Amino acid sequence: MSTSTLSPARPPCPVPSGHAVGALLPVVGADTVVPLATGGTTTYVNLDNAASTPALRAVADRVAQVLPHYASVHRGAGYLSRVSTALFEQARGEVGRFAGARPEDLVVFTRSTTDALDLLARAVPPGARVLVADVEHHANLLPWQRSARTTVVRGGADAEETTALLEAELAAGRYGLLAVAGASNVTGEVLPLRRLARAAHDAGARIAVDGAQLLPHRRVDVGRDGIDYLALSGHKLYAPFGSGALVGRRDWLDAADPYLAGGGATLDVRHDGVRWATGPDRHEAGSPNVVGAVALAQACLTLGALPPGALEAHEAALRARLVDGLEALPGVQVVRPHPQDAVGVVTLTVPGRSVSEVAAYLSAEHGTGVRDGRFCAHRFADALGLAEGGLRVSTGVGTSSADVDRLLRALRQFLTTGPALRYGVVDGCWGPLSDPRPAPAAYLAADAPASR
Repeated sequence: MSTSTLSPARPPCPVPSGHAVGALLPVVGADTVVPLATGGTTTYVNLDNAASTPALRAVADRVAQVLPHYASVHRGAGYLSRVSTALFEQARGEVGRFAGARPEDLVVFTRSTTDALDLLARAVPPGARVLVADVEHHANLLPWQRSARTTVVRGGADAEETTALLEAELAAGRYGLLAVAGASNVTGEVLPLRRLARAAHDAGARIAVDGAQLLPHRRVDVGRDGIDYLALSGHKLYAPFGSGALVGRRDWLDAADPYLAGGGATLDVRHDGVRWATGPDRHEAGSPNVVGAVALAQACLTLGALPPGALEAHEAALRARLVDGLEALPGVQVVRPHPQDAVGVVTLTVPGRSVSEVAAYLSAEHGTGVRDGRFCAHRFADALGLAEGGLRVSTGVGTSSADVDRLLRALRQFLTTGPALRYGVVDGCWGPLSDPRPAPAAYLAADAPASR
């Protein structure tokens, strides 16, 4: 095996221009064909990227390249074990570079953003108080909310007001940690992280950022931005292979009880006690997800290779096209359509109609996937008047203006002529009352050919 065999690929990164916006990077499944309940088939349009992103083509290619060389890590004497160990630790370095980690920071691999934030919650020193707003995704609310040391403040009318409320609370209280989302998974609003980091540090606190929604759209540099801890997920970052990471300062993590008790987290085990490792090993007991870590690293490498501003320009053009189109549709209401700063996440309602019916219609008659509900942010959704849920449209690097236009045409048809089928609740979910499509569980048999 030559040393170049497993070198990560750096694909070209086209920058869209003009009124028509193409996909920024190739993703797996972009040409997947799905059946329609009205008959026939169509190419699937994925506008549910805020929930999970497809794999980048570069990520899938990297995984296929690595799999034949997979073996045990860290303690194997075999050559492939050494290769896998090198891949795993190289992945740790690549994720750290993508996040702008400081030399002394740790990169701990986890299963997801939720896992990373739960790990951090266990590492907060005893007695340290935590500040969080109720606008957060459950992943960055519930780990803190269950502690009596946590203060949950009500969010403001927009990101600026929420920021001011957090700053005031930091100045008035004595906190050890401020926990915030980089971008809302409901409205797409982006918080000013550098400003909040300064406010936290001025008050003697640290700041932890849930980067799940922000990192697929914007670069974050924990050192430059003053962030103490950053949590991220591969499945939000075009690497859906079951890996995430917590990047941040090592002192709290080295002092905390190991997140999992097991092999790999120990230096020595005796009948009368255990000596635990420090560093990332302390919290990565068990056999690690090497393939997931490699996939996440390749996603970081590919996104990091984009020309400066390309990602922001791509999503800004798509978001503007989407919001302008939605506001032109009578009967559609966009939740906070024009924030000062936002990523490609837009939530809407159709007064008088169930958003779950609209979502089912878009899928069944137009092959378009969106998300309906309260998006694991129930307190924020309720505050926005979405007690019955909203309809969320979210773009990604594989989204084009044609995808947005197809959604807008489908919504206009729904509002003007209505759906072609009758809809209702079937087995607990909205869908066509008569649906000839294969049952989802049987749609893709184990021996079916994979999508290109």
